[in-house]
Amino acid sequence: MSKERELKDSLYQEFARIGKSLSSPKRLELLDLLSQGPKSVEELSKATTMSVANVSQHLQTLFKSKLVTSHKKGNYVIYELMDEVIVDFLKALHTLSEKQYMEVQQIKQAFINENQGLNDISLEELNERMEEGEILLLDVRPKTEYESNHIPGAISVPMDELTERISSLPKNKEIVAYCRGTYCLMSTEAVKLLNDRGLEASRLQKSVQDWHQYQSEHS
Repeated sequence: MSKERELKDSLYQEFARIGKSLSSPKRLELLDLLSQGPKSVEELSKATTMSVANVSQHLQTLFKSKLVTSHKKGNYVIYELMDEVIVDFLKALHTLSEKQYMEVQQIKQAFINENQGLNDISLEELNERMEEGEILLLDVRPKTEYESNHIPGAISVPMDELTERISSLPKNKEIVAYCRGTYCLMSTEAVKLLNDRGLEASRLQKSVQDWHQYQSEHS
């Protein structure tokens, strides 16, 4: 065997380590959730409806592949992505899957159908109208995700607190809600609830990561 062949075999064997760790849909979901910010095993268990034991097992696989890291916080073990480049990788994976598989396109369409009848707002329009002070931006993700990273100017109103806090929201300003991006329906539920209560509300389909990318490209 030539030296070049030996090096290439070793190289692709190392690449395959990450591929193997991503072969589980549950592990991909865990990475997507961690792209929103650090979370405890218990938080991930609740979000994925998996048992704590199953979540821990999947996280250990991701840990061995150096995709996540962890630290202790009191009685909890907190996990987070090893590197921000993983966020870019996940986004590329989503884009490729949408392009290659009709099934993904159909599922995406189902998410879009959930938003029929709702007003959507683009990042460009959001940027302009926030600068003019015309809208109130709500981050309806869990508070820990907001604290980890959020769109500047947004206020945290987690979905499970929205009903009791509606009365404190301004009635003379349009409200825009966002969550984790295209495949997240929390903001859709928020807009429907706000509209039902007589408030003018729109949905931002993009995520915090999309916002930062937009700002980087237009700065």
